[in-house]
Amino acid sequence: MSADGREVRVRIHTPTGKPAGGVLLEIHTGGFFLGSAAGSDMRNRRLAEALDIAVVSVDYRLAPEHPWPAAPDDCETAARWLAEHAAARFGTSRLVIAGFSAGSTLAAATLIRLRDRGIDAFRGAVLQCGIYDLSARTPAGRRIADEYFLAAYAGSAADRTRPDVSPVFGDLRGLPPILMVVGEEDILFEDNLAMATRLLAAGVEVDLRVYPASPHAFTSHPTSMAHTALDGIDEWLRHRFAPTG
Repeated sequence: MSADGREVRVRIHTPTGKPAGGVLLEIHTGGFFLGSAAGSDMRNRRLAEALDIAVVSVDYRLAPEHPWPAAPDDCETAARWLAEHAAARFGTSRLVIAGFSAGSTLAAATLIRLRDRGIDAFRGAVLQCGIYDLSARTPAGRRIADEYFLAAYAGSAADRTRPDVSPVFGDLRGLPPILMVVGEEDILFEDNLAMATRLLAAGVEVDLRVYPASPHAFTSHPTSMAHTALDGIDEWLRHRFAPTG
């Protein structure tokens, strides 16, 4: 996929034997320095079949070899390509973006970038256990101040409070409806509460779902709590992908 002279690799899953009723742009986890689009294959294949949608996963460049802004550049490239070409490629212009942990940070940054460009093609976003303050300016941000990924990913940013790095500090007005999912025992729990509060103050429709006794990335674990959360995400996505009059 390419936009404005930039190219990015993606992995695409489509429903078997059915037209896609929407397209989910998925941004994988990995602390900005690990993971790949292929690592989400099992999850994305399930979503494609369960919801009859196409899932496009971004193989964004990883730190430390490619620090900020490489990853958000790649995610924006994929999002802009879909905004322009999804109807022709997949037969639908119903778009939603989803991120997991670091992927949620990149999804939020991508939505802000699109908003600033006047692009409102995405109907919503699912953000799971995201990282929204990489500057260590808030109490939540200071809890992870010594984590390796901060220097690996954001070390080249002169100001880590800029919204492209730490979305919690951005102007969040005009973003689409957002489902936020986080575990009560996640080290990023307070960070997610702060982001939800900022979104609500900006007039964004937010559905915050907190799951008790659940750690970071709990929906990737084979537990009943994870199944409950994933079922809820599926239902939310069905509603966002439903045709509108």
